[in-house]
Parts: sequence; structure tokens; C-alpha cells
Amino acid sequence: MKTSDFDFHLPSDRIALEPAEPRESARLLCVSHGAYSDRVVAELPQILRAGDVLVMNDTKVIPARLTGRRPPRDETGQGATVEFTLHRSHGALEWAAFAKPAKRLAVGDLVSFSDRLTATVIDKGDEGECRLQFDGEAASFMERLSAVGTMPLPPYIASKRAPSARDLSDYQTTYARVDGAVAAPTAGLHLSDALLDGLRAAGIEFAFLTLHVGAGTFLPVKAERVKDHRMHSEWGDISTDTADQLNLAREEGRRIVAVGTTSLRLLETAVQPDRSFKAFQGETDIFITPGDQILSADLLMTNFHLPKSTLLMLIYAFGGTEIMKRAYAHAIEAKYRFYSYGDACLIERAAA
Repeated sequence: MKTSDFDFHLPSDRIALEPAEPRESARLLCVSHGAYSDRVVAELPQILRAGDVLVMNDTKVIPARLTGRRPPRDETGQGATVEFTLHRSHGALEWAAFAKPAKRLAVGDLVSFSDRLTATVIDKGDEGECRLQFDGEAASFMERLSAVGTMPLPPYIASKRAPSARDLSDYQTTYARVDGAVAAPTAGLHLSDALLDGLRAAGIEFAFLTLHVGAGTFLPVKAERVKDHRMHSEWGDISTDTADQLNLAREEGRRIVAVGTTSLRLLETAVQPDRSFKAFQGETDIFITPGDQILSADLLMTNFHLPKSTLLMLIYAFGGTEIMKRAYAHAIEAKYRFYSYGDACLIERAAA
């Protein structure tokens, strides 16, 4: 497969810069074996079946975008300003980050973000990546970070508008609880507390897992051949209780509905050849492309993804390449809103 096989043209006005209000008023394209229906997310209690298990990623997005200043290196007394996006934790106080412009930094530089938040550059890598060791107590790090950091909006939003105070809540699921993501599991952004109550009342069961979404989710596939792409790694956790809950649902013939590609990737990491689940905790770099057999989920709720992205490759694998190409063409023609703050689709797994 070539990366160019996953390209399509999207008019720029289809990129959503703000979420739907309320969350569940977003449109929902239901895709079932080549047939499409135009619905809204608020109708999920009527679309899903009693007994279905909705699997949600409870990772919490941290305010990972920071502006800091390093000390001056000459008599001018002016230190350089550098923007950072934290993207991967290597411990409570050590983080990998993308720096812009990275050329202004050297290993050993002490960067100040506020009176309470400073960090030392302990390593520099390729393509603007560096490693920061933050000072102070680990227990207060998130509180200190939240005081100065902003939400790490995706590039296609951040390039068109500045982060706002509303993004602190808009770019976070209502059930987020485990700090660590630098990008939101965006399918879950549509699920308001009121909608979750409606789903419970309809007999829908909830299961939770954690996958800390990294900045690599936005990286384009640059390799000409898909198989040459190096997939980024992310940390995930499926508890024994969640694995048992999913195994019971499978034994009883109930459907598993993954909310978001992040949930699906972790489910596929933990699922066994007999379609049972085991608890999992650790790194996953699973790369799902057309031709791979999906064992874990029966349906996938997800937003509309970027051309040539690993996420688009995943949904082609899940729903079928030709079916999903036609679905995306329909979504563009019908003026669905795309990407993180955009509309959603609910896809039934293609027959093996």
C-alpha cells in the first residue's frame, strides 16, 4: 500500500475550529456495510442496543503548551523565548517536548516558565525534540503546570486561532480522570453528562481504559510506502476488571463499541486470538492498516480524520476501504465538520 492511497481533498471550511454546542448536537454519520444514515450524536440511546458496552478512554489532557525563556548568553541581558509542547512523560518531572525554535536551546539551559515552574534541558534530539527535567516537587507539578500552560490544540486549529479559556473544558471529555494526554480522545468530546445519563437509562453499559494520547497522533505519514512508517508509542492501561467486563459481554453475545481510535488501538493491543481480553499495562505502538483483522470491537465511534494519517488507515481497516472512501465522500458533500472539534461517525465493523 502507498500512503497516497489514503489521500483526499477537504475544503478548508470543513475544518471545525469550535465544537458543537451542546456537545451531543454534533452530527453522526452511521455507516453499516456500505449504507449510510445521517443522524445526530444525541440519538445514540436510540441507535445503540441495550446491553452494548461503550468503551471509553478516560485519559485527561494536560495544559501541555508552554512559553519559556532561557537565560541570556551575552552582555545584552536578553534571554531567548522558546515555545514548548510536552508530549511524553518519562516520570513525574521528566518530559519529552517539541521546542520551537529548538536552535535557541542548548543542553544545560535553565528555562523559566514562571516563578514556580522551571526546567533544565537535559537532552536534544532531531526535529525540534528535547527533554526537560522540571524542578520542584512532583506532587505539585500538575498544579504548577496548569497555572501557566495552555491546552495543546491540534495544529489545524492552533494555526487559525489562539487557545481560549473555553478550550480548557471543550478539549476535554466529561469523564477524563487520569492526567497524561497531550491530545484529546476526540470522539468522546461529544458525550455530555446528559447524554451519558440517557445511555445508562437505555441499558448501555460503560467500560473504561486509559491511553495517553501523544502528539504523534497528528504526525503525517511521510513514508511513500505505508509499511515503512514508524508508528509512535503511547502508554495504556486496561484493568483486570475492565477485561473481565468485556469478556462477559462477549460470552453473552453483546456488542463492544469503541469510542475513538485510541480506545480501539488499546483494545486491539489487549485482545487475544480467540477474541478474549487480558489486562494490559505498558507501551503500545500498534499500527492498524487495511488487511489487518479487527478482533476487539463490533462498532467504532470516531471523528473524521486527516488525509494520509494513521487514523484514516485504521478506520479503512475497520469499516472497509471502499466503504469508508464513499462514506468520506458523502460526509464532504453533506458538509460534515471534520477533525478534533468536528462531527462523528459510527462505523460497523466490516465482515472478515
